[in-house]
Amino acid sequence: MPTEHENQSHDEAFSAAVTDQEALEMHASGRRGKIEVTPTKPLTTQRDLSLAYSPGVAAPCRVIRDDPDKAYDYTAKGNLVAVISNGTAVLGLGNLGALASKPVMEGKAVLFKRFADIDAIDLEIGTEDVDRLVDAVALTAPTFGGINLEDIKAPECFIIEQRLREMLDIPVFHDDQHGTAIITAAGLINALDLTGRDLQDTKVVINGAGAAAIACLDLIKAMGLPHDNAILCDTKGVIHKDRTDLNQWKSAHAVETGLRTLTEAMRGADVFLGLSAKGAVTAEMVRSMADKPIVFAMANPDPEITPEEAHTVRPDVIMATGRSDYPNQVNNVLGFPYIFRGALDVQATTINDAMKIAAAYAIAALARQEVPDEVSIAYRNRRLRYGPNYLIPTPFDPRLMTDVPPAVARAAADSGVARKPIVDYPAYAAQLRSRLSPTGSRIQLIIDRVRGNPKRLVFAEGEEEKMVRAAIAWRNSGLGTPILVGREDEIHATLNQIGVAGTEGLEIVNARLAAERNPDYADYLYRRLQRSGFLLRDCQRLIHTDRNLFAACMVAAGDGDAMVTGLTRPYRSALDDALRVFDPKPGEQVYGLSILLARNQTVFLADTSVHEQPEPEMLADIACQAARRVRDLGFEPRVALLSFSTFGDRVVQNSTRMKEAVDALDRRKVDFEYDGELSARVALDPDLLRLYPFCRLSAPANVLILPSLHSAHIGAIMLQQIGNCTAIGPLLQGLAKPVQIVPMNAGVSDIISMAAIAAFESSDRG
Repeated sequence: MPTEHENQSHDEAFSAAVTDQEALEMHASGRRGKIEVTPTKPLTTQRDLSLAYSPGVAAPCRVIRDDPDKAYDYTAKGNLVAVISNGTAVLGLGNLGALASKPVMEGKAVLFKRFADIDAIDLEIGTEDVDRLVDAVALTAPTFGGINLEDIKAPECFIIEQRLREMLDIPVFHDDQHGTAIITAAGLINALDLTGRDLQDTKVVINGAGAAAIACLDLIKAMGLPHDNAILCDTKGVIHKDRTDLNQWKSAHAVETGLRTLTEAMRGADVFLGLSAKGAVTAEMVRSMADKPIVFAMANPDPEITPEEAHTVRPDVIMATGRSDYPNQVNNVLGFPYIFRGALDVQATTINDAMKIAAAYAIAALARQEVPDEVSIAYRNRRLRYGPNYLIPTPFDPRLMTDVPPAVARAAADSGVARKPIVDYPAYAAQLRSRLSPTGSRIQLIIDRVRGNPKRLVFAEGEEEKMVRAAIAWRNSGLGTPILVGREDEIHATLNQIGVAGTEGLEIVNARLAAERNPDYADYLYRRLQRSGFLLRDCQRLIHTDRNLFAACMVAAGDGDAMVTGLTRPYRSALDDALRVFDPKPGEQVYGLSILLARNQTVFLADTSVHEQPEPEMLADIACQAARRVRDLGFEPRVALLSFSTFGDRVVQNSTRMKEAVDALDRRKVDFEYDGELSARVALDPDLLRLYPFCRLSAPANVLILPSLHSAHIGAIMLQQIGNCTAIGPLLQGLAKPVQIVPMNAGVSDIISMAAIAAFESSDRG
């Protein structure tokens, strides 16, 4: 009989394999940990401080004293969730204690922010005493708009959640239970639909009687499954009325039956839900199920039975697992951020069954909609269509943010637990859409597409430790074959230093010793450079000694699909090497596009790396190319051609170039919003934009075309360094072959992102 596993589903939003050392370095680099607190109001002057603290803070204090609900208006309470654990059931690692659970709880806080723009603070409570833990949480509850309980072992988790729900007037949600239940229910709704079943007539078997399994059973019974149609099994077999060893949570699901084992229960069953352990289900058990069986094998990291094993005996089976490398992953990140988003936005007093069921149906409905192209690429470049292999949306589907919270908010209002119901749902959906930048999701979708179509990526500076680490991550993540250009002994020494044994899945190419390639590469380079003063022997020497030129020639010859470089030399030097080997795409300009991710805003800057002072027609070319790329990243481009003046309010030397670029765009009749010349202040400030009612931008610009390389480069770096923006790029655009140049201070994650973009561009070019 299988062992019971109480902590089955966790937030496995990414499928990339990482090493322990990589994880430790990520957590320790820069500011330690993964979260920080930043102010949302200006605190520059004494007056600012007087308003934010004393004496100004007294005014909201008095208002909240008289009306506690005003805390949602004057404090961050309405967007603040506590992620709470005592560390008794951490991931699959067991009882690690409160302190050791902190990295997980910080990670959960990051997921809240990343997926639903919810501020979350982790609280690790150092006790296993239920009474003390409940008291501690209850006493801190006035701070928060919601409580997310995490990694607390059963049966204590049931008691703690129930008592806190009774005591508090804010949502209390144990994600290990209810998050798993909601996503399972969403998948089950669609599986039943595809197999023509009605829940009321369905026979369900659940293996594993821990927190997640019981929550799944509670929820699907609340949705209409009759009590006697469900057989729950634990480590001792079927939970039936004659057993005397059951706690109150198991006994609530005991049935009158002569069945005693999981094998017996599976015969003729329509649905199996597994939250237990690897190997708990055999092929013979699946063979014995009813026609078109539904098997959700959700044990992590290995399912009760793999899809391959199940399909061998039952080709008609519909499968889901907890793993990201199979279709239909039951992943909690599809649920909890959006459920809390909807609950917080109506100031709900609880998260009840009606809200959970609404979330499940909204998630299920999303899988039935036509899937946008940018989401399809997340599934290994296959066109996603509702069916047995697509029951559940992917975690990076941006529509989750606009579909699930409104459903939860409406259910809260209809069930009477919303303090502040939504009045205008279309406006609410628009507000949700604006909360998050799609850039992060799009980058992950690009990485997922590359994983589905792996590439040979040339890492030109193959002896650099960061490049070696990036190459290992590229290999481990299933993105393709990394090719390290460098001396074998140096690369092997670096591999040994970082604790990587062997070079399986890696290619190492020494430019000086690559006798079979070098003559062809030198001839190719000579044909390109002979009219620029280069002799054949010059090109032979460059191929032997310059890794950038060697790597670029590898890509030109088809020996690699794309390349990444930049750690060891200035950007312009690396760019000049690329331009020696590659021409621009026909009809396009080579330019740099920098992506700057601010707090709730993404801005694209061009040209930040190539042209010193582009002429008007070139500026128009760059604007058109940038608009296309921005659309590829999920944005509707609004292009501002910037100057120090606005609509010619001051004219000096060269200031008319931006107006002439606008005239050039007018002649081209482009399909995106644009205007200029505009000062940056006007282009980015909605209030100032309204002073110019004739301006053709419907909202602040998100694509900024700058008049010169100087202003573009300086602006991008200043925004990154002083403005606390996250920068991606500059992305090198317009070359005939995909090359990306990282900044000299790039980290491993930056290198992988840029390499993935280069590989993605390789796929786009066939």
